[in-house]
Order: sequence, then C-alpha cells, then structure tokens
Amino acid sequence: MDNHSSVIDEQFTRQAKDFASAPELHNDDVLSLMVKAGAPQPSDSMIDVACGPGSVVAAFAPFVQRAVGVDATAAMLAEANKLIQTKALGNVEFSSGNAYDLAFPSGSFQIVVSRFAFHHLEDPRRAFEEMVRIAAPGGRIVLCDAVALDDSGKAAALNHMERWRDPSTVEFRTLPFLQDLFSRAGLEAPALTRFQVPFVAHDFVKRSFPANDDHAGLLRLIEDSVDGDLLGLDARQDKDGVHIAFQAIILSAQTSLILH
Repeated sequence: MDNHSSVIDEQFTRQAKDFASAPELHNDDVLSLMVKAGAPQPSDSMIDVACGPGSVVAAFAPFVQRAVGVDATAAMLAEANKLIQTKALGNVEFSSGNAYDLAFPSGSFQIVVSRFAFHHLEDPRRAFEEMVRIAAPGGRIVLCDAVALDDSGKAAALNHMERWRDPSTVEFRTLPFLQDLFSRAGLEAPALTRFQVPFVAHDFVKRSFPANDDHAGLLRLIEDSVDGDLLGLDARQDKDGVHIAFQAIILSAQTSLILH
C-alpha cells in the first residue's frame, strides 16, 4: 500500500461510522439524483466504484438485477454490509478493490457510478478510464463530486481547507476538468445535475479528523471565510453558527455501442 493509499485507509477507517450516518450525504433526495442519472433498467448490472458505506448501491438495488460496490477501506465495507442487511437486499454484493484496477472483465456493467471519491484520487483520469472499460456498450457512466469554483483563489483556499480537514483529499477539481474526463475517454458531453451539500460548520468540523487534530483552527478558518465567501462555499452566519454548502455536480453520459 503506497503512502496516499495508507492515508485514505486511515482517514476512512476513522470516518466510517459518522460518514455512513451523515444525513447530508445519504438522504433520499440526494441519492435519487444518482439513480435518475443512471436510468436503471430491471435487467441491468450496476457498480459503484469507491462505494463507501453503500448507500448509492442500496439506492440502485431495487431497480436493477445486480448491484455491486467496491471500496478499498474495510471499515467502509463493514458499514455497507450493515446497511444491506438492514434493508434485506438480496441482489447486492460488496468487495475490496482499487479504483485503478477493477477486478471485472471489460463490458461487465450497464451502469458504472462513482460518488464523492474523485477528489481523493491522485490519478482521476486513470480511474475514469477504468470505469469506462468495465461499462457495457451503450452503458451509462455517472460521476458525482463536489467541485471547486473557476476562481483560482477560492479554489486554492477550498483545497487548503479540505486537505487540513481530511488529509486524504488530493484536490477538488473544477467542472471543466471533470467534463474533460468524458471527452478524453471518447464519450459524449455529459448531462449535468447540480446540487448543494450543506453543513453547519461546527458540526462539520466535529465529525472530521483534521491534520494534527486541530479542530479549533479548522473551525476558525471556516468561520473567517464568511466575509467575501473566501472558500466558495456560500458561507453565511446566523444564530446557529456558520453555514456552508459544497457545490456538487453529477455528470452522466452513455458509452459507445461498440465494446472498448
């Protein structure tokens, strides 16, 4: 396991329980956006790459024949299996795996998705190519992540904050960067669905495992971003504290009808 993979494993082992129960990330309204973008059919097989606690897989499962989740962190897969047992879904399976080298033949899945994982990847192009490889001819690719604004100052500030909050973060990319993944893979221009992931800053920080366990410094940085919205997170303050909202987007496109 390389150094960055070790950091991911450490962070998500620590985060697993709270991450799995975070309503901002796993509520039905947000999950339904992913399902809609994937346009599932009853005969489809789908896979979620870097599936985390399995909520996206569980959301797709009632609409497909087979639903698969792959993740590199054992603690996340444990949470995923708990969820599936609770929901009594019989067409779901989870396995340990690497986003850069998926252990499935080319053309295995009609729907290939990944959500909130690409900002943790050092080589997102390679991971995206692997997603396209395992997609069936005419299948659907669905990629979701938070994005940085096309403002270099705010993008840099956001990524500085997020690497402090979660040292496994590499970079929140811009929308043009994510669109270019589709173009480089020979796919059509993706359809876009935008939404926000809101947090109250003190709750957000409390559930995090920042570098040097400096929760106070991290919270102060976020609170100081309100004037001028320095992080590009629509920061605002009211009686409950500072509110922020990550700008998220779902990109979806169909693969070629010819097997790659």
